[in-house]
Amino acid sequence: MAKKTVASLQKKGAKAFTKAIKMIKTDTGSYSFKSEIVPKDKVKDFFAKK
Repeated sequence: MAKKTVASLQKKGAKAFTKAIKMIKTDTGSYSFKSEIVPKDKVKDFFAKK
């Protein structure tokens, strides 16, 4: 999966995007990870929302 994501980020025009990974605590106390490929100007919004 990581190789596919890295390969897609190396295409022309892809420098405007970045992969963001956020750690989320669930109700049971364990942690899970949420990752998205977002435009660079929307990274702060990705981490701000719950």
